[in-house]
Amino acid sequence: MYLCPGVLCQKSAVKHPPPVLPQIPPFDFKPEPYQGMSKDRLLDIRKHNCNPMIMKVTYYKKPVFINHGYMQWLWDVDGRRYLDLFAGIVTVSVGHCNPKVTEMAEKQLRRLWHTTSIYVNPQMQEYAEKLASLLPDPLKVVYFTNSGSEANDLAVLMARLHTGNFDVITLRGSYHGGSPQAIGLTSNTKYKYPIPSSMGCHNTMCPDVFRGLWGGSHCRDSPVQTIRECSCSPGHCQANDMYIRELKEMFATTVPDRIAAFFTEPIQGNSGAVQFPKNYLKDTYQLVREKGGICIADEVQTGFGRTGSHFWGFQGHNVLPDMVTMAKGIANGFPMGAVVTTAEIASSLAKGVHFNTFGGNPLACAVASSVLDVKDKMQENSADVGTYLLTELAKLRDKYEIIGDVRGKGLQIGVEMVKDKVKEADIKSELNSHSRI
Repeated sequence: MYLCPGVLCQKSAVKHPPPVLPQIPPFDFKPEPYQGMSKDRLLDIRKHNCNPMIMKVTYYKKPVFINHGYMQWLWDVDGRRYLDLFAGIVTVSVGHCNPKVTEMAEKQLRRLWHTTSIYVNPQMQEYAEKLASLLPDPLKVVYFTNSGSEANDLAVLMARLHTGNFDVITLRGSYHGGSPQAIGLTSNTKYKYPIPSSMGCHNTMCPDVFRGLWGGSHCRDSPVQTIRECSCSPGHCQANDMYIRELKEMFATTVPDRIAAFFTEPIQGNSGAVQFPKNYLKDTYQLVREKGGICIADEVQTGFGRTGSHFWGFQGHNVLPDMVTMAKGIANGFPMGAVVTTAEIASSLAKGVHFNTFGGNPLACAVASSVLDVKDKMQENSADVGTYLLTELAKLRDKYEIIGDVRGKGLQIGVEMVKDKVKEADIKSELNSHSRI
């Protein structure tokens, strides 16, 4: 769910009868009873022994104390069962404690936990080949990390080394991680600290066809479109033209004539599953390459079949990036990330020495490999279940004033709450009209 910054939700004036809630479906798995610390003691430790940031992101007035998970279900310390729609921040890709993944992890734990990439362990090479086979040519060279932040940091380093240029462009509202360089890529005030972190990083207008200046009723590659109206002819999107114009303006005023990279997610995740006009990335990639830059797809959230129609989010835009970063669903919650690029770009890293102690360790690679082995029909499931969920959520949008937009693809879905849907729609229609004058 996404709430516009600065927007307060209010109750709709329309009265609706209370919904009839269905019972949670039965499930034949029963976790062992929790016998650990009390909830009060756990919360006290969290407040006094964990960094204050941990409490800041404990969003609920009554925190949820999760103790056990199995496939799509979670249980709290009191034995209450939940259907997990959050998946550990878009991370658990094949189910909690998936039996086949768990079996492989246990098997590898008994064999070898960790060595180092200085030595050749079979798991790293076997998984690198398996992962590379899922990406189109020439994206065939892999470097393993421990997280998406590390992967994105490394991608920027390689882009700058390869191109000889420094400046990197991202979209407003983006989130690419919490490491120093990734915070620079991130264009969202709540993740920023008052320290230098954005050297050489610039952001351009996000082509958000719901909240943005321009948008219409045919812009998105989604079963659900915005409630905004437009007069675009089939196959042509005026909103896309306007957002590309903003990008060209940035090229003309803000960055050097030659840049290092353009960095974006195929669907912007943390800003609320924001989707772009259908041809935006294709047009943007062309402009970036004309400026000497490479195009980087951050697939940390969209990768591994989550969008349903394709295994990688960038494929839904009909583009081929020069580099792909990934994490989260890559190992079903086990700490792991990766950067995949071309042999030519990868060779730039060998100009110096770059080493990652845990990257590509045998246990992580064994787990990640087993995730790919059990992904049979997971992409198809994302498409089928996601389309159904989007369609049903759109019915709620049409019914309730507080729901302004439903968007997404597969099982990457956003629902946006608004204060006044009618007023916002009128303002955006007026903006669209002005843009055509």
